[in-house]
Amino acid sequence: MSRASTSQIILDAGQISQTIDQLAGEIADSLPAGVPTAVIGIRRRGEVLAGRLITALGRHGMNGIRHGSLDITLYRDDLAELGPQAVLRKTEIDFDINGMYIILVDDVLYTGRSARAAMDALVDLGRPKAIRLAVLVERPGRELPIQADFVGARVPRQDVPVTVLLTESDQIEEVRVG
Repeated sequence: MSRASTSQIILDAGQISQTIDQLAGEIADSLPAGVPTAVIGIRRRGEVLAGRLITALGRHGMNGIRHGSLDITLYRDDLAELGPQAVLRKTEIDFDINGMYIILVDDVLYTGRSARAAMDALVDLGRPKAIRLAVLVERPGRELPIQADFVGARVPRQDVPVTVLLTESDQIEEVRVG
């Protein structure tokens, strides 16, 4: 049986858009007044989602929010295992994060290791007021005590892989399980 025949689309393009708008509403409602805010996406798909989230936050009346992209390659705890296969990308944060309220964005929260690496990378850049994690999809299987503050969709089973495909990187827009 092929992998394609066993996978199921849980979010199509329209549902992804609605989910991002819902996340933006939750984030806008939770932001403390007067605190400088930034949305920072974990490379690769997290940075795409962060860009979309900035636009959606604008529709919710949140303007002046900074935006950046974070490469966590050098902070991964499996870097030695990856060896020469590790691809180093550029972190693009052209503002001081000290005292900022950071919304850290990723596509999937699974073990928590990528989120931990991202927080380590952010703390090396400064001391934010707070870091809140927003993910498009959460699935069980945490290996570290990390949870998302804002979750678009939850997959109830740990034993099924989650694949997020976005137009910018994959020429298709959907979230699949299985």
